[in-house]
Amino acid sequence: MNRWRKAQALAASEGIDALLVTPGADLRYLTGYTALPLERLTCLVLPAHGDPTLIVPALEVAAARASGIDVALASWTETEDPFALVTDLVGNAATIGLDDHMWASRVFALKDALPNARQVLAGPLVQQLRIRKEADEIAALREAGQAIDRVHARMGEWLRPGRTEREVGADIARAIIDEGHETVDFVIVGSGPNGASPHHELSDRVIEEGDPVVIDIGGTNHAGYCSDSTRNYLAGGAVPAEYAEFYGVLQAAQQAQLDHAKPGVTAESVDAVGRAIIAEAGFGDRFIHRTGHGIGQETHEEPYIVEGSSLVLEEGMAFSIEPGIYLEGRFGARIEDIVVCTADGLEVLNNQPRELIAL
Repeated sequence: MNRWRKAQALAASEGIDALLVTPGADLRYLTGYTALPLERLTCLVLPAHGDPTLIVPALEVAAARASGIDVALASWTETEDPFALVTDLVGNAATIGLDDHMWASRVFALKDALPNARQVLAGPLVQQLRIRKEADEIAALREAGQAIDRVHARMGEWLRPGRTEREVGADIARAIIDEGHETVDFVIVGSGPNGASPHHELSDRVIEEGDPVVIDIGGTNHAGYCSDSTRNYLAGGAVPAEYAEFYGVLQAAQQAQLDHAKPGVTAESVDAVGRAIIAEAGFGDRFIHRTGHGIGQETHEEPYIVEGSSLVLEEGMAFSIEPGIYLEGRFGARIEDIVVCTADGLEVLNNQPRELIAL
């Protein structure tokens, strides 16, 4: 059974008459088509019963066909109303599910075109499928993990005192492509005090000797699956004593989480295991984010490894384990690996050294 048929079955079971999915990860997951998010409407109309249709602008028909999609196409020209096509295909549906990332302008236009239909979010339904990776998806994530590991293995080529974060980031971005990704999704180079900002942007700060540097990088490979891995480096000089202290705590916390995570435990328990170790060492208020996020065709998706999530982990779920400790104005560190739940344990997809690496 292909993915859109599985989504149909779920929609029918939940009383949703049709799913409407515009460009984004859900459309790519269901059809294999990476559609451009243009002002012209592209929309998959997936009825709970019957055959789906992908509505595309006439100028995008060739691209849609080239993607190898296995659904019918309905095209529209510049002077036609694409929402009328949606109305014809949806008919008298009482409840329609809209993908979570649909533009607000589309949502309002569909409300006007289908005033009697109740709108609900389709994201939770599609996530029931996306959250459990199939064998080919795990293989694609494994390939992405190996590619980003190769970039980390080359860090000594670029990261050294006297260069700016921006210069180092540009070299890393080129290597992300060279080592097997199709796109660069993000490059974080947080040197010295900038390492205390988890989502620091590249800056013109010159890296100084003795700076701890957080490198968090990721991209998307040819199969459409993402990588995401964080390692920590020392740009020459001696390790600051306080940094060495909390880095040992961080390593212990992440290892405990790796040892704990497996099918049958809750997402929040993975977070709690590491957070308790960090808190006991006196750095509890310095761990300022969740432990992890799911990953697949998006860098951040379900499941989220966070306090309050009673979700029980299952085979095929892929997510990051990335505790961090951040001392504002001084430095920070985060260790991040992507993992996948197996039938009886955990496969770690990133395997570069987790120790502080002196360059």
